[in-house]
Amino acid sequence: MDLNLLRTLDALLQENSVTRAADRLGSSPAAVSRTLARLRRAVGDPLLVRAGQGLVPTPRAVELREEVGALLRGAENVLRPGAGFDPVHLDRTFTVQTSDLVLVRVAGPLRERIRAEAPDVDVVFLPESLEGGPALRQGLVDVEVGVLGQLDPEIRTRPLVSAPVVGVAREGHPLFEGRITARRFAAADHIGVSRRGKRLGPIDAALAARGLRRRVAVVVPGHTSGLLLARDSDLVSLCLADWLPDTLGALGLRTFPIPLGLAPLELGMAWHPRNSADPGQRWFREHLAAAVRQARQPSAAPSPAS
Repeated sequence: MDLNLLRTLDALLQENSVTRAADRLGSSPAAVSRTLARLRRAVGDPLLVRAGQGLVPTPRAVELREEVGALLRGAENVLRPGAGFDPVHLDRTFTVQTSDLVLVRVAGPLRERIRAEAPDVDVVFLPESLEGGPALRQGLVDVEVGVLGQLDPEIRTRPLVSAPVVGVAREGHPLFEGRITARRFAAADHIGVSRRGKRLGPIDAALAARGLRRRVAVVVPGHTSGLLLARDSDLVSLCLADWLPDTLGALGLRTFPIPLGLAPLELGMAWHPRNSADPGQRWFREHLAAAVRQARQPSAAPSPAS
């Protein structure tokens, strides 16, 4: 079906005039007359008939008027990304791959944001076990949030927030008895956080540049278990600055600046380009980005950091 036929038919049925329809379409009366002849053959009805100096619609044309207009509006909605999108009618589940540290801070605010606009939308959070693989390309994950590593070349990305890394230890830890220097920091026993069991990272490289070395006594797969272990021991863990102040205070933990001049972590968002123009995906990504930015803002309550 040639949509131009429908556009011409709509103009004719609205104007009841070949000349005015031609002006509306930016065409010539002769071209519109030829199209009207095609429409009459296709529909099997004259559609517009002469009445004095003008044209009047046939009963069939009157029946078609609203139907044709609705068809054109529907076609325009298909061809205009996001046109007519209303999240209140959205009934979907989105999958987000991220670390437990991001999850515990972002999931609640994100849920509140989307529930206010789309009560039938659910979110599934997946661990970073799929990171570095083709999960986005294969459609196993809608969005990845975190420190973005190796991604397929076509993947789209968006920076979100910059967050310094801080040390975390229990209240009463010997580290807090004096100024925390690089040497005293290195002398403490540490918790490594790595789902792959890696013991060394940027902290170790920064210490090595100063001729220092730390002991990573325990390696755990997630930050949550690292924080709980730090609560119950003299081991030192890591967190993002101003990320979980209320939770750390409730656990009896304190944060402290790491005296190594480390670069902050850059958190970003990644998704496959097939989802770029999807209005539901765009809506969800905007709310997810806003929830991450909100998580980076310090709370009004006093921070447990020293």
